[in-house]
Amino acid sequence: MQYIDNILFLLIAATAFYFFGTQIKAVFANVNLGRPDERKDNFSERLNRMILVALGQQKMFKNPTPAILHGIVYVGFLVINIELIEILIDGIFGTHRALGFLGFAYNGLIAVNEVLGFLVIVACIILLYRRNVLKIKRFSGIEMKNVNFVDANIILWTEIVLMFALFAFNIADVSIACIENHELAGAFPISSLLCCKFGTDITTLTLIKNAGWWIHIVGILLFLNYVPRSKHFHIMAAFPNVFYSKLIPAGHFNSLEQITHEVKAAFDPSYQVPVLENPAKRFGAVDVTDISWKNLLDSYSCTECGRCSDVCPANLTGKKLSPRKIIMDTRDRLEEIQKYKLVPDENGVIIPSDKNIAGAEEAYQHTLLSENYVSNEELWACTTCNACVEACPVTIDHVSTIIDLRRYLVMEKSIIPDSWARMFSNIENNGAPWAVPAATRFDWAMDVETPE
Repeated sequence: MQYIDNILFLLIAATAFYFFGTQIKAVFANVNLGRPDERKDNFSERLNRMILVALGQQKMFKNPTPAILHGIVYVGFLVINIELIEILIDGIFGTHRALGFLGFAYNGLIAVNEVLGFLVIVACIILLYRRNVLKIKRFSGIEMKNVNFVDANIILWTEIVLMFALFAFNIADVSIACIENHELAGAFPISSLLCCKFGTDITTLTLIKNAGWWIHIVGILLFLNYVPRSKHFHIMAAFPNVFYSKLIPAGHFNSLEQITHEVKAAFDPSYQVPVLENPAKRFGAVDVTDISWKNLLDSYSCTECGRCSDVCPANLTGKKLSPRKIIMDTRDRLEEIQKYKLVPDENGVIIPSDKNIAGAEEAYQHTLLSENYVSNEELWACTTCNACVEACPVTIDHVSTIIDLRRYLVMEKSIIPDSWARMFSNIENNGAPWAVPAATRFDWAMDVETPE
């Protein structure tokens, strides 16, 4: 019977890890649709930022209450899953508490796990209350559909169930050890208080122990495969996203290499325009293949917390723009491409690889810059103040995506607000945004009375 359990566990674990690997491979493929963007400089600075922001959650603590709650769940997720190593060993080889030989270190690990497990349950209940009863404003928005609401609740309830299963396993295990008077590896500050609360029948306690163990590990494996499909993929994507984040000031915008070289050639006829290794297919971006791979990674790192939209001046004044929606639209477009097996052609245009797939013909006609996803009205509302970038706990660069999409409208389609067109015309004719010639630009000073 034991061997059957081991084989069953091995099959379940292998299947779970296989499908998880398949999903991660699909995410990598989607991110690689983006344009090249070299970000391998300043390794030590990038590593330091990743430790502070991604691991230490530095930016979360601007608002202490959610930061502490999220910190408890996050630390609990990291530390408690160390025990996953032992569970995998026990499941494969049929051992029981295989790491118990570590002695004092093992006692400390189990004790910390119990305390964190209890705190995780409390934190998840409070987070559910904040989301479902208090209805924090930033959790809502035009982009937040019912599926997003359900997704957040699924994760919180899953955490609670996993922790209760772990406690059921520990309590039953401690009870059996107490009744049979044998040594049990580990220290159990919470489970010991509930010893024998499930009764004293060994058969019943064994069933509870086994049920708790199986629910906990199978729940973790299911959770592992659910995460890449949900906003909670940020617990994995945040680390590379922060590591590869922009080190230069947020207000610094990138320029197109082709245009940079053309301008240099215009001012210096002897300038030799180099042959570019990966020239852009178009000016700006119309679809996900036109923006940086890092901006695509941003979309998978989004926590949908709404902090970006909560501080956006355009959003706060009732305009259509929501920085969170821009990032979520990017991810939705990537998932649409994956779902209908669309591929980029040699010009970076998304086309169907198999037109027989239902919906592929319609999906390939979509682009990121369209009424299906990001509209012109949203793009023009952005003031490029970078408040969204500053507020994001995982250093997502919303503005870069907005600028690339807006650049396409201006440079490829000549679509631009009238006020901008007048400003551009003034800059071209007068060297300044104002409709006055350079010769009269200082005339205002002649009317100022000087003090006696």
